[in-house]
Amino acid sequence: MATAATLNQEPFLPTEPKQQHLSPNSYVDAAGGNVDTFSQNGRPPPELYSGQGEDATPRSPRRTSHKKSTSLKTNGISKEKKDGQVVVERYEDKDGEHLVSIRQAWDRGKGKQMAARRNSELVSGRKAGAGWEQSHIHFAPLSVPLKRRLQTLVVLGHTLSIALLLGTFFLLCAIPLFWPILVPYLIYVLFSNAGHSGTLSHRSNFLRSLPIWSLFASYFPARLHRSALLAPTRKYIFGYHPHGIISHGAFAAFATEALGFSQLFPGITNTLLTLDSNFRVPLYREYTLSMGLASVSRESCENLLSRGGANGEGMGRGITIVVGGARESLDAQPHSLRLVLKRRKGFVKLAIRTGADLVPVLAFGENELYDQVQPEQHPLIHKIQLVIKKVLGFTVPLFHARGVFNYDVGMMPYRRPLNVVVGRPIKVQQASKPEETYVDELHDLYVKELERIWEEWKDEFARERTGELQIVE
Repeated sequence: MATAATLNQEPFLPTEPKQQHLSPNSYVDAAGGNVDTFSQNGRPPPELYSGQGEDATPRSPRRTSHKKSTSLKTNGISKEKKDGQVVVERYEDKDGEHLVSIRQAWDRGKGKQMAARRNSELVSGRKAGAGWEQSHIHFAPLSVPLKRRLQTLVVLGHTLSIALLLGTFFLLCAIPLFWPILVPYLIYVLFSNAGHSGTLSHRSNFLRSLPIWSLFASYFPARLHRSALLAPTRKYIFGYHPHGIISHGAFAAFATEALGFSQLFPGITNTLLTLDSNFRVPLYREYTLSMGLASVSRESCENLLSRGGANGEGMGRGITIVVGGARESLDAQPHSLRLVLKRRKGFVKLAIRTGADLVPVLAFGENELYDQVQPEQHPLIHKIQLVIKKVLGFTVPLFHARGVFNYDVGMMPYRRPLNVVVGRPIKVQQASKPEETYVDELHDLYVKELERIWEEWKDEFARERTGELQIVE
């Protein structure tokens, strides 16, 4: 006679293979904290599981952490907190070089144990809702944790920020009571130079450090990695690659403190640059200025790198330019990396004129956040997009990803890892009139550093790639 324990058992689920972890072999100082060495797979070492004496029903193990410091040291996990964050060293290449990154609070949280859910069954034996499994659209379950719902809400709000704020402005315009305020405000927006003055007077470190940006970064999740420490007595131009569709990685890493930029690069005030037209959109411009963004115009770049800073001449400042621009967004295909860079040398000339060092930045996973129409399959659409780019200055990529309540259709980015790797700086000698030979030399060094980042970390961060790095146009 069968016992009750053998009835209605769920199918056997294979256990995941145990991960091998390397013992720490080096420690460095980063942002005033100790550095932990983790495994090559990019995940923190597993903690001991609890649940001894529970039944054999397959379920996710409940994780508990050791409370005693001696137990932590025994297992090789030594941490030191700084400003609510933990400085960790997670990756090491074949030559012993390391990437240093900040492990955020959302990455350390344990969360609450979710109760196991089982599908209800009808009297006939047919499983309820079985027909949904054949649908081409996979809807999100009702049991999504609150943390994930908040992550989706923050990303949705940022993605639709320009539409929401512009819609709010038009709504206010429909109320005559606000006209005495809106008319002077429109005149101010029309003649304001805050986007390219270089003063950063509207920048709000409080807004940039809000906890909601940690939710934004943990949606993917995103992480910022440092190859080398940058001296605060220099000025820098960070070249971000690739553009992707919306450059979510650039916003998370350089427009917020969610990934710990100020801890990885202490003493450097960085400014993410965007189109000058964004600073003529009512209300939205206030949002971008508060986040520390500035115009990508030549005047704005030179002002940022020649004013302010420790000596009043731009020392300790940095700007982040998405070098490929809107043209590169048309090549943002998943699992591939095509950079529009061969003829892009204006940022190199800018570096020579201002005496700023060049710092290549490669974002693994930026192109994987959306799917879009492939130019090889639809050449006519691609030609129309190029014409729009030439006439209007921006592109209209035909893309899609997931939705708020489903995983297949919508404008929300996919939940796919983003690893933003900041390369080693390229020293630049200042000159008022850059020589072409020196420009070409620096450009070649810049491209080689990008290729070095790709070759050393592609097996770690781009395992599903279908091709190698390509430098085009």
